[in-house]
Amino acid sequence: MLSNLLNFSGGPGALPVSVLEQTRQAIIALPETGLSVLGMSHRSDWFKALLQEAQDNIRVLLGVPERYHILFLQGGSSLQFSMIPMNFAHRAAVPAEFVSSGYWSRKAVTEAAPVVPVRTVWDGYDEGFRRLPDWASLEHHPEAPFLHYISNETVEGLQFRDAPLPGPVPLIADMSSDFLSRPFDIGRYAMVYAHAQKNLGPAGVTLALIDDAMLSRIPGGLPPMLDYRTHVKHGSNYNTPPVFSIYVLNLVSRWLRDEIGGVDAIEQINARKAAALYGALERHVNLFEIHAEPEARSLMNVAFRLRDPALHDGFLAESRAAGFSGLEGHRSIGGLRASLYNAVGEPAVARLTELLDDFAARHG
Repeated sequence: MLSNLLNFSGGPGALPVSVLEQTRQAIIALPETGLSVLGMSHRSDWFKALLQEAQDNIRVLLGVPERYHILFLQGGSSLQFSMIPMNFAHRAAVPAEFVSSGYWSRKAVTEAAPVVPVRTVWDGYDEGFRRLPDWASLEHHPEAPFLHYISNETVEGLQFRDAPLPGPVPLIADMSSDFLSRPFDIGRYAMVYAHAQKNLGPAGVTLALIDDAMLSRIPGGLPPMLDYRTHVKHGSNYNTPPVFSIYVLNLVSRWLRDEIGGVDAIEQINARKAAALYGALERHVNLFEIHAEPEARSLMNVAFRLRDPALHDGFLAESRAAGFSGLEGHRSIGGLRASLYNAVGEPAVARLTELLDDFAARHG
């Protein structure tokens, strides 16, 4: 039988056990209200307090200054791929700039292109998305409306170690798969966003942090639902928001704050998990191939494959029989992938390394 504790899915990802337990109770009745969270009004005082606490927790965990608006949106990153250029580049004199480092950043370029002119400043497609660029090597137009990149590519297992230094071009990052997994300097960014189904909670809510200075760049005449100023004005409560998803997101933020000890602590845990798994794969290089080059390897998503494709189905069958789930690679590149999101514990990673060692002993 598959186990929640051995869920290595790329998304929706694993949730902490204590969060699952609280969520189960809340579906029946919230302790504070006696009503199911699934039936709580988004106009209630309870939900207003929930939104405020969720914002406060994010500010504390990441040290977010008050000049950044924290929004709870819908539509996932896919909607942001169109909404960002619509808001921030609609009347720009030069193209919006993108780094195309993997499947999802390539999709961001594709989604933005029908909205505004775009320019790809770096593209790893021809190399199979196995490495990342050096920020200093990229050439930017100083009047570009923004530079967009994805901090962690879930499909190929690539992760930027840092962001470029602040410059004249506003920096926007999709951090969907490594948000809250490590500290970062929010002051380098004009906007950061992340959909929830990796480290934040279940699908349905997208978190956005937007510097107030960016709001003046938004043109008039946008549909209200697609205008970030609408959501700022209404406090993320313009239309019926995903109450359940925001509730679970808030539970996850409490778990990270109170049980783990914050973002610095989870970064250390995540580094140990990734080191253990990459170490196991490198012990058996005759059997397994890691997709990403070493300096670009992600701490969140480890993409790899069996060098002998004939062993692929057998490995997955053994993993499922042992209780593992989510180890299939993304459909675009195949192979295998283990996602080490915050809620995946070190004991689960140890179990996975044991599976790899055992499989290698019999097939290596």
